[in-house]
Amino acid sequence: MTRALEVDSHDTATATTAAARTDESSIEDVFTYKELARLDEALTMSSRETGLRFTLYVGELRTPTRSHAEELHARSGAHPSDAVLIALSPGQRVVEVVTGAGAARRLPDRACALAVLSMTSSFGNGDIVGGIVNGLRQLSDQAGHPASLRH
Repeated sequence: MTRALEVDSHDTATATTAAARTDESSIEDVFTYKELARLDEALTMSSRETGLRFTLYVGELRTPTRSHAEELHARSGAHPSDAVLIALSPGQRVVEVVTGAGAARRLPDRACALAVLSMTSSFGNGDIVGGIVNGLRQLSDQAGHPASLRH
């Protein structure tokens, strides 16, 4: 994971834009431009540092929420094995982290649970963007660099 990586673009989705969105007009209703830029930077850095593809979904999840998050993960782009989806539904007070098979080898359930705990602590203080950014940092640190970049 020390070689330069070309990372596929990631996706920041909301309920109205979905993971495979075509209409981006309403995303600014959820986050400000500055917040979107901060989220975009965090997603990009996490993807570059780890070689995993991080995506974010913010919006209502159908019940059961886990199944819906897994569906979103499967549709989140090429190579879902190396993808990580953070699905956040503030209204339902739900956070789901879905990892593909390859990503799961580097991000065990315990690491994901700790990141979710950190995020929900920030959410409780009203800092949704900060919580997501910190959660991404924790997941990136846990996943480490791709094997091809390690010495």
